[in-house]
Amino acid sequence: MRFTPFYEVAATENNPRWAELTARRGKLYSRTDDIRTEFFRDYNRILHSQAYGRLKQKTQVFFAPRNGHVCTRMEHVNHVASVSYSLCKQLGLNTELAMAIAIGHDLGHAPFGHHGETILADLMNEFSHDKFWHERNSLWFVDRIETLPGPDGKKYGLNLTYAVRDGIICHCGEVDTHAVFPREEYIELESMIKPAQYEPYTWEGCVVKIADKISFFGRDIEDAAELGIIDGDLYKKLVHLVKDALGEHIQVQDVTNTFLMHKFMIDLCKESNPDLGLTFSPESLELMHVLRTFSETYIYDHPRLKTFEKHAKGVLQLIFDRLLIMWDGDDTLRNVRGLHRYPLTSQFFGDWLEKYSSAAQEDGIYDITDQHQYKRVIIDYISGMTDDFAINSFNEIITF
Repeated sequence: MRFTPFYEVAATENNPRWAELTARRGKLYSRTDDIRTEFFRDYNRILHSQAYGRLKQKTQVFFAPRNGHVCTRMEHVNHVASVSYSLCKQLGLNTELAMAIAIGHDLGHAPFGHHGETILADLMNEFSHDKFWHERNSLWFVDRIETLPGPDGKKYGLNLTYAVRDGIICHCGEVDTHAVFPREEYIELESMIKPAQYEPYTWEGCVVKIADKISFFGRDIEDAAELGIIDGDLYKKLVHLVKDALGEHIQVQDVTNTFLMHKFMIDLCKESNPDLGLTFSPESLELMHVLRTFSETYIYDHPRLKTFEKHAKGVLQLIFDRLLIMWDGDDTLRNVRGLHRYPLTSQFFGDWLEKYSSAAQEDGIYDITDQHQYKRVIIDYISGMTDDFAINSFNEIITF
């Protein structure tokens, strides 16, 4: 039986959806001697954005790590990019599209990882019917928040292609229970109301979605061992679990991030085609279940993480409350600039208001004279913080 090869459905100029995939929300300047493709331009634009640079000090699993060998959000997105590139190259898909989606997929993550996301979601639920979830916040950042200088020196939005924007907001969802296929319909991405509502529009987006999952299993385990959360006995337990799932002779030194990623990547390439979808063998699905259960039991619910979760909630709640006090209609920006006892807050939040509010810019995206919109400004501002910046802002506020 002949299966359709992936290169026939790749996001290339031969794809009947090419015009949709490369469409931008507005005209992007061009240079006659530019050697980049549309998707590689997106990759560069994300790479040069401030939100990408901040990922190096944002939580992946362990909060505000002082150990330089512990994975940060930036390392995670680069792991995802590497895995996505390798898979797309082997399968015959567009590697440049996958790379652009991969490095941009977590730009909207809050400080303190998924726990920070939950905290901001709870804060937003108190005043808005909109939901805070990092996939949509990532799209919001690349569409409206992040800017780059154009040839005329003015600041412009990233203005990414539809395929990259789609891959960013649709990267969430389970991949260990069914085959993944791209959706058929073209949708307005801003209309999405919840995570995992749709599959990505491209096969490359589906690859990134899967790479996002298989990139962290082993790395989280390695980081937990580095920080002493997993000891020798637990590692032996893990080895036995992996051995049972794979039916292979496994040594302690074998259960590493590279070993696990290699297993999953090779298996995916063997099992997948456009007719059957992106899928894994039963053995790999069982191994994913084993690794997730182990990590949830011994890593993510560890008392050290739970202790810091309480601190993280206090940090973000206090910052939100302190900034909210500054609201006073037309005098809000003046009040923020007058916080001389809090130079971090006065400078950086004041700069944020001046850049994005209609009080200072004709094309501002927030009307901060409206308290509801002002609260949304605070949520967006906090979501862009690094772990360390949030902690420093907290310390500044509580210090006399």
